[in-house]
Amino acid sequence: QVQLVESGGGSVQAGGSLRLSCAARGYTYDTYCMGWFRQAPGKERERVAIIYTGDGSTYHADSVTDRFAISLDNAKNTVHLQMNSLKPEDTAMYYCATMYGGDWCRFSRWANYNSWGQGTQVTVS
Repeated sequence: QVQLVESGGGSVQAGGSLRLSCAARGYTYDTYCMGWFRQAPGKERERVAIIYTGDGSTYHADSVTDRFAISLDNAKNTVHLQMNSLKPEDTAMYYCATMYGGDWCRFSRWANYNSWGQGTQVTVS
């Protein structure tokens, strides 16, 4: 059974930075997609950044390109999301998620991801 352990998040002023981390424990697949979704109150869950562990290829939403960067520590089965130049519209609950698949899974919608973390709140004021 996969367990996703998230850390990071918190409150920051606009223009500031935060770093989220997610460690996957018990994952049996060699290659898979792992990354971050977010959901603000009253809004749909949004794919933010995904990385494919097979070759490190990534996806970043247009709204975060050039501000956020996802990276992978393969040895630790951990992904990091460095968030810079944060804006109030980045305020949301951020969820780590994984799904088995090829590099195409970077573009898969949230409903296809089958393992989820508990979420971590990011608030930008």
